Amino acid sequence: MDSAGAYAERPALAVKIENSVDARPQTGLNAADLVWEQVVEGGIPRFVAVYHSTVPAEIGPVRSVRPMDPAIAAPLRGVFAFSGGQRPYVDAIAAAGLQVISRDRGAGGFHRLAGRSAPHDVYADPQALLAQADPAHLAAPPGQFLLAPDGAQASAVVAGAPTGVLDLRLSGISRPSWTWSPPDGRWVRAEAGIPAVEADGTPLRATNVVVLRVEVVNTSATDPAGNPVPETVMVGGGEALVATGGKTLAATWAKGSAGEPVALAGADGTPVLLAPGTTWVELVPVRTGAVAVR
Repeated sequence: MDSAGAYAERPALAVKIENSVDARPQTGLNAADLVWEQVVEGGIPRFVAVYHSTVPAEIGPVRSVRPMDPAIAAPLRGVFAFSGGQRPYVDAIAAAGLQVISRDRGAGGFHRLAGRSAPHDVYADPQALLAQADPAHLAAPPGQFLLAPDGAQASAVVAGAPTGVLDLRLSGISRPSWTWSPPDGRWVRAEAGIPAVEADGTPLRATNVVVLRVEVVNTSATDPAGNPVPETVMVGGGEALVATGGKTLAATWAKGSAGEPVALAGADGTPVLLAPGTTWVELVPVRTGAVAVR
């Protein structure tokens, strides 16, 4: 899965990272190979960040699992670290073939960061999390998306339309955007027009941005405030948009089972190739979300 093309002899580490206003700026997101953004209760966005190529010194804030996380992370066949979550969702992580590394179950590698208020203060040492991988979860992950040999051969670069900005609406309170930055050679993120940065001030960037239009349904569970817990339906398929190299390409996505990776195809049915590098996957609700390019 290594985004840089090299092979790392370690499992993939998926970590649940918070993205509420109180959680920003986060730590360690730019080191992730993959970042999945989803909508949780109240329309708040949350991330599943996947580390394999690079393991940073610290990541966070770490939060709790949600019902769609097993289907997002199952294809990695690695370890999933989090802090909190309802019992059925935690059990579903293990049932998906992933190793559970839960702060609430006494796993090491977590700490509270001074200067942050609870519950936005739980951070982790990813090396310490990976050191807990059991013998059944030590293998490197399979590829999650198909990669071109280099950025110039990525599908969107070859056949896409020139694009400067992707404006997304995940919910009424989640409006991320990605702007193509020629000096960086990457897409640069903003949250409702405010530049998104790491805790050290570094802008959040991505080589590829993959937008999947998804169904989101309410489960019978609620949060402490009474909001229904939504579930993003990850098995199935729908429309997609792939952004690479300052261009976007209309596509479709398909995922036959929870354990299979997402497959991207162009309008002619040929597989979509991403550029080597960091990929962010935006799960945009079909009914309440929106996608605009300009």
